[in-house]
Amino acid sequence: MSDNIPWPQKTREMHSHHFDSTTWNDFPFRDDDIVISTYAKSGTTWMQQIIAQMLFGGDADLEVAHMSPWIDLRVPPAEVKLPAVEAMTHRRFLKTHLPVDALVYSPKAKYLYLARDGRDVVWSLYNHHVNANQVWYNALNETPGRVGPPMEPPTGDILDYWREWLAKDGHPFWPFWENVRSWWEIRHLPNVMFVHYGSLKADMPGQMRQIAAFLDIEVQEDRWESIVEYCSFDWMKQNATKSVPLGGAFWDAGAQVFINKGTNGRWRDELPAEESAQYEQMAIEQLGAECANWLATGDLPN
Repeated sequence: MSDNIPWPQKTREMHSHHFDSTTWNDFPFRDDDIVISTYAKSGTTWMQQIIAQMLFGGDADLEVAHMSPWIDLRVPPAEVKLPAVEAMTHRRFLKTHLPVDALVYSPKAKYLYLARDGRDVVWSLYNHHVNANQVWYNALNETPGRVGPPMEPPTGDILDYWREWLAKDGHPFWPFWENVRSWWEIRHLPNVMFVHYGSLKADMPGQMRQIAAFLDIEVQEDRWESIVEYCSFDWMKQNATKSVPLGGAFWDAGAQVFINKGTNGRWRDELPAEESAQYEQMAIEQLGAECANWLATGDLPN
C-alpha cells in the first residue's frame, strides 16, 4: 500500500474496567492480520464466527472464542495474552472496541468495522449486562490495574438503562459516538471495510462473499453452504459455547444468553417516539447526516 497515505496515528490511551489500550503499543502485526472493530453488542461475535468459518472452510468444531482474542480487554493481562497471540499459527483475526485514535493502526492489517443502530445496541447491551454474574464483575473490577469506577449492576429497567446510556454517552460501558465517528472518518482507507449489522442480517451470504473478497480469503464453492449454516443465528445459539468468551462462564444462564435474540427493532415496542426522535437528532449532531443515515439504515454513500 502507498507510503503517501496519511495513516491514522494513536494519540491517547483508554483505561477503564474493560480497557487497557496500551496492549496494542508494542503489538507485532503480521502482514495478513485481520482486525474486527465494533462498539459493544454490534455483531462482534457473529463477525468472528463468519471470518473463522471462511478461513477454515466450514468447520463445526472451531473454538472461535479462543481463536479471536479481544486485544484491548485488560483481562487477561497483556503478559498472558500477547504470547498466546504470537504463538498462533493460523491467520489471526483480532477484536477491538477502541476508537481509531486509541488504537495502533497497521497499514499491513485489514480492518472490518461493523456497526449497529444505537437503539439496537442498547437493547442487546442491557440483556448482556443484566444477566452477567459475579464472576464477570469480579474479573472487571478486581483484576489489578483497573482505572476509574467499578462496573456496577443495572439498577432500573431497559428504559432507565437507555436514558442513562444516551445522556452519559455509553455509560456504563464506553463512549458510543466517538467510536462510530472515528471509524467513519477513515472509511476511505484501502484496508478498511464497513459492514452494517442490518445489511448482514438481510443478506448474510452476499455480505460474506464481499467480506471474503476484501480479506482475500479463497473459499471453495462447495463449502459455502456449510459455512453459511455455521454462521446462522440458530446454529450459533445451539453451539454458543464455541463462540462465546469462556464458554459463557460470565452468565449464569450460560453462553446462549450472550447470543440472545440477534434481532433488530425490539426498541420499537418500548421506546417512546419522542425519545427515539431525540436519539436520531443526536446522531445527526454527533456524526453528521451521512454517517447517521448509514448507522440507521446501512446505506453507505459512495
